[in-house]
Amino acid sequence: MKKYLIIGNSTAAIGCIEGIRSADKDGEITVVSKEDRHTYCRPLISYYLEGKTDLERIKYRPDSFYEENGVKVLFGISAEKIDSEKKSVTLDNGSVLPYDELCVAAGSSPFVPPADGFEKVKNKLCFTTLDDALALEKITDKNSRVLIIGAGLIGLKCAEGLFERVKKITVCDLADRVLSTILDKESSVMVEKRLEENGIELVLNDCAVRYEANKAFMKSGKEIEFDVLVTAVGVRPNAKLVSDAGGKCGRAITVDEHMKTSLESVYAAGDCTESVDISDGSTKVMALLPNAYMQGFCAGVNMAGKEQVFDNAIPMNSIGFFGVHIMTAGSRPQESEGAYVCGEKDEDALKKLYIKDNRLVGFILIGKTERAGIYTGMIRNKTDIASVDFERLQKCADLSAFSKQWRKEKLGGVLQ
Repeated sequence: MKKYLIIGNSTAAIGCIEGIRSADKDGEITVVSKEDRHTYCRPLISYYLEGKTDLERIKYRPDSFYEENGVKVLFGISAEKIDSEKKSVTLDNGSVLPYDELCVAAGSSPFVPPADGFEKVKNKLCFTTLDDALALEKITDKNSRVLIIGAGLIGLKCAEGLFERVKKITVCDLADRVLSTILDKESSVMVEKRLEENGIELVLNDCAVRYEANKAFMKSGKEIEFDVLVTAVGVRPNAKLVSDAGGKCGRAITVDEHMKTSLESVYAAGDCTESVDISDGSTKVMALLPNAYMQGFCAGVNMAGKEQVFDNAIPMNSIGFFGVHIMTAGSRPQESEGAYVCGEKDEDALKKLYIKDNRLVGFILIGKTERAGIYTGMIRNKTDIASVDFERLQKCADLSAFSKQWRKEKLGGVLQ
């Protein structure tokens, strides 16, 4: 009977468990969970603050999940060392766990930018875990002034989650626009407008260089007073376990299409890995829930002796702020790279489709995001735009733009 060991207890780990059980119903599965709580959906922590979900509904799987899948979970324990030759993992409580197959699904950790006086700030935290959300709930009230460092996905969802709980929210970022990693300037402006309409103060192209107990001194000379400080600049992949064991790593853990690392019988999945983005061929970290689950499932299947590949990863984001819905996927090549952009825009909606080498390689949708999966599928499948009615697709994501034969093969039924 195989012994499976999984480091981590979030999306990729759950995918790994279900991948293993799809091929091996009897093997022993042990999960090492740094957090002392049942698996939950991290993207929902801002919705918990908003009151749109609760501690039961935020769970990623039901309470019975571990028992039904024969999983032993070691809560509140961290892995400290992998010995790939002895096939064992040393934990922070001193115990050593043997394994036949290991999956590192250790996720990522928040990056906190250095600044003088940061240690003097009493009420400071990050916003990546449920414990962070619970702490924010505890230390904020209707009179609180909150300063959020970072205008990316994490920082802005934190702002939305706190919106009706506090008196004032200020979001600052070194970039000249919000969501700079997924949006261009034109689309960022639309989001900035909605944020400001809801009372969020934006301080862009600026950063904190020094703190006092309740004041941030910005590079521009601006001073911002606050009661609570949230750092949401970004995260770094937890790759140290594998790199210390001699495994190949770039910005994150390097894996092949089977999710295998360079270490024997060691796999990795989720935010701690880097993958090939098929939209542009680059290798990058794509810290996204759907990718994490699919990577984990793929790793689990291969750990159990079957074969599966995950070779169609693309960056994707589906998110909303104060009623503005945003979807992005793929890459945004420039004209100098032989690409062009098409689409349309009005006061409340924007669509940008990025075309290169006669295929759709990326998109930005704001406002009207219906049927965006059609565009995503074209990117994943590397669909030649000459094979579809692309003029129609520019106006609306519609399956009628595809050939009758394609629709028959993909959808079945009677051709129309």
